[in-house]
Amino acid sequence: MAQLWGGRFTKETDRLVYNFNASISFDKKFYAQDIKGSIAHVAMLAKQGILSNEEQEQITAGLNSILHDVNEGNLEISDTYEDIHSFVEATLIDRIGDAGKKLHTGRSRNDQVALDMKLYTRDEVTEVDGLLKELLRVLLRIMKENTETAMPGFTHLQKAQPITLAHHMGAYFEMFKRDRSRMRDIFERMNECPLGSGALAGTTYPLDREYTAELLGFREATRNSMDSVSDRDYLIEFLSAMSTVMMHLSRFSEEIIIWNSNEYRFVEIDDAFSTGSSIMPQKKNPDIAELVRGKTGRVYGALMSLLTTMKGLPLAYNKDMQEDKELVFDAIDTTKGCLALFTGMLNTMNFNSAVMETSARNGFTNATDAADYLVNHGVPFRDAHGIVGRLVLRCIEKNIALDDMSLDEFQSVSSVFQEDIYEAISMETCINKRVTAGAPGRKAMESAIAVYEKYLAE
Repeated sequence: MAQLWGGRFTKETDRLVYNFNASISFDKKFYAQDIKGSIAHVAMLAKQGILSNEEQEQITAGLNSILHDVNEGNLEISDTYEDIHSFVEATLIDRIGDAGKKLHTGRSRNDQVALDMKLYTRDEVTEVDGLLKELLRVLLRIMKENTETAMPGFTHLQKAQPITLAHHMGAYFEMFKRDRSRMRDIFERMNECPLGSGALAGTTYPLDREYTAELLGFREATRNSMDSVSDRDYLIEFLSAMSTVMMHLSRFSEEIIIWNSNEYRFVEIDDAFSTGSSIMPQKKNPDIAELVRGKTGRVYGALMSLLTTMKGLPLAYNKDMQEDKELVFDAIDTTKGCLALFTGMLNTMNFNSAVMETSARNGFTNATDAADYLVNHGVPFRDAHGIVGRLVLRCIEKNIALDDMSLDEFQSVSSVFQEDIYEAISMETCINKRVTAGAPGRKAMESAIAVYEKYLAE
């Protein structure tokens, strides 16, 4: 059992205890961050005269050789070591001798793992943000191509008012745009360097923590060493933000699953992103959308688990905090995978515009506009509401849309209706007269698209 802390102990740790305590099986994931942090640390030690320039060069070369060999597959990260820090340090000593024993001067595994996790998470926040941006690009393309594709808008899963596919996609654009802003907030708030905090109370060595922070691309060094080694807020924030991303993906997936059904037929999912049935040859299943919807609970679980782990911990570091890694790693991989697959599915999906428009017409989504027509001709809104309600009932009895009624039928309910009612309740009119900011009308949508194009270009 390779460990770096045996001097205090008179006998070996029980194998079961050692395995239970070890984290190498999962924290090896950030070997690159561990080495990057170590290289910055020895550069600072040399700057402060704690290490000689020769020792810095020797240690740095050794660390770079380890990084190169792991990257190339020539060096396996062995589970015989307790954690990634032990592996890197022990391998370094094997390669360069006594100089490697000075690597850990002025730091603890507590601030070291805090640094590694921050470096890793910071990179992953950036990657998730990039995947969100790709999804937004696909959404914007669909919007630009469908500003006149009429479809029903829903409330309570009931057809409500006519909108466009561009308008519907725009709602998700706003959601994922907010998700990106959360990623930027997390990045900014977490961008403080914990290295140099020691186990919890700093160190007696004359470290230049701001220099280390600068080398590693942090805005500044953390202000309190106890908080530095016990802070997991940024991980909880990241898990919360990813849970929100997954919630948005899940809502979108639910709609695609509904739209893909035989009853709706609004969309056709590309063969590459759907599967068939082992027994029913006619089936084309929206498996990617269903899996995204299902995996949302997995990310939620990671958030709740870490919140529960942290809720009773006293300052400063406690071994419980080791439980953050597997949860966060899995949630990150899940969210990134779902974003990439969902974007691919959406980008290759076909929208059945004719079916969408027919659904909007047959769902009486223009009923409000028929009432507005009466109001504009002097009928009180409450009376207009009742008149159109009676018209809808007649249409349901005859299995026709409002547009299909004859003028005589309109006038048999209210003499106010004239020939221009048909123009007033056409899908195009119903949509394009809605010109307020954020509405589905062509001018409003063109303004929104222009804003989105500028946003993505920034």
